[in-house]
Amino acid sequence: MNKAGWIVLVVIALVVVWGVSAYNGLISLNEQVNGKWSQIDNQLQRRTDLIPNLVNTVKGYAAHEQAAIQAVADARAKLAGAQGPAAKAQADAEVNSALSRLLVVAENYPNLKADRNFLALQDELSGTENRIAVARKDYNDAVQVYNVKIRSLPTSIFAGIIGFGPKEYFKVEEGAKQVPSVQF
Repeated sequence: MNKAGWIVLVVIALVVVWGVSAYNGLISLNEQVNGKWSQIDNQLQRRTDLIPNLVNTVKGYAAHEQAAIQAVADARAKLAGAQGPAAKAQADAEVNSALSRLLVVAENYPNLKADRNFLALQDELSGTENRIAVARKDYNDAVQVYNVKIRSLPTSIFAGIIGFGPKEYFKVEEGAKQVPSVQF
């Protein structure tokens, strides 16, 4: 084989090695994004599992506050059926709003506020909300790294050919950015 043949062979080998490396890197980033999304789902499920206990505790003290209790149940059901970041974000905002209204109802019942079960559930819910916030941040960070990688040259050419597209960020609904008004 002559010198030109070896050069072509080396160039082809380098392109193949780069292609395999780029592909494996994209797979790794894609799996990180999927793993982070799974953590959001895990925390949302944890909160969804806590909500019935909180609702039942409030029901015992505030049976006539059915509207607030029903709003939480409806929002929880919507969150359970939501698919994808946009739908989950919207359903999550509705759950947050309904839970805020329920906790305002609880403020009207001093015995409920002092109830050990209610306080424990409120602490669990607060911890879960913090976990959800961390999971959202981690997911959005992973999406950013992935999206930058698939949009950077030369990987963007390769990524488009093999079907790697941009991922959607977990965005907060517009209404969730406003501070809720609480009246006693």
